[in-house]
This record gives sequence, C-alpha cells and structure tokens, in this order.
Amino acid sequence: MIALLREAALRFSMASTGSSLRHCDGCGQLASPEHLARRLQRLECATRYRPIHIQTLLLGYTSPVNDSDFLYSPAGHFEGEAQKVLEAVQLSREGQSADTVLAEFQRRGLMLTHLLECPVEPGLSDSQVAQVLEAHLPRSIARLRRSFKPRRIILISADLLGVLGALQNADLGCPVFPASSSPFSLEGSPRVMDFSSARQAVAGLDHA
Repeated sequence: MIALLREAALRFSMASTGSSLRHCDGCGQLASPEHLARRLQRLECATRYRPIHIQTLLLGYTSPVNDSDFLYSPAGHFEGEAQKVLEAVQLSREGQSADTVLAEFQRRGLMLTHLLECPVEPGLSDSQVAQVLEAHLPRSIARLRRSFKPRRIILISADLLGVLGALQNADLGCPVFPASSSPFSLEGSPRVMDFSSARQAVAGLDHA
C-alpha cells in the first residue's frame, strides 16, 4: 500500500511539474528523453545484426553503460563485455571492421541481449535494481518468447541466477542454461576464463 501511494505521489509530482519522464519499455526504469533516445539507438544497432533464426541467445543482466562495451556499437571498440563475448565464441577482431565481425557473429546464429535492455540509471542501489528487474521480468519473458524465439538461451551473468527458475518455467520453447554451469559466465577477467570450454559447449549444443 505504501509503495502504491509513493508511486501515485511520484506520478502526481511528475504531472504537476511537466516532467517528461516515463517508464522505458526496454528496462522498466523511469526514463528521460535522452534515456529513451539511447535505448532506441542501441535497439536499432542490435536489430541490424539479428539472425533470422537465433540459434543461441546470450542473455545478460543489464546493458553495459559504456558504448565501447556494447557489442553492437557501430564504433566497434569491442571492450569489456563485447570483448569477452567475442573471445568466448573465438571470433577474431584482428584486421576486421566492426561490420565484418558483427556480420560473422550474426551468421553463426548468435545474438546478445539483456533482460534490462538499458544501463542502470545512476544512483540506484543493487536492491533497487533487483526490484526493477522483478517488475520488468514479465515483459522481458514475453519478448524472449514472442520476438527472439531462440533455439537455446545461455545466461552470461551470475546475477541472473535469482530469476533462473522463472526463466526455466516460463514456457520459452527452448532450454535455458544457468550461469553457474555455463562457461559463458562473463564475470571477471577474460584472461582467466576457459574459452575453449565455451566453444565446446556451443559446438555440442549445435549437434544436439
């Protein structure tokens, strides 16, 4: 009841001050026009390299803050999460343009997305982010089921273990592999990850 009253008060405050904030359909956070513009830009970039039939959907927690870490960024810096994903699937960047790298990622039937499609807004605590994810989860599950329709989903963040049961029981039409047993868990440094196991896992799934 208190939460409902707070939400009603927030909406009243927004309306009375003429605020343009509203809930983002990609992450469920209250979003400024700048937030929404960035979400649409990233969505457009990712859609450009979406396979017709997604074989393996790599699913993260939240979209990275820095554009250089965002796999589908046109700049193609491929740092952070983007770097780890490419190394995990043994996709070389040397001497290749961003378009060439991402086109090959697409050709392999791979797609990367996140339950929260936007970076976390500054100032939110871990518990607040968890609440945002919980509230947004039904919309995220609907998107996985109706839009992506992958052959399999592999979690790449241990932060998603809390919603693993919900994902596995959501009738997504495909298996969901948890981060705890998945070699794609991208926590920590890529230098200490067993990328050969990651590649073997994909190869084994493709022949299953």
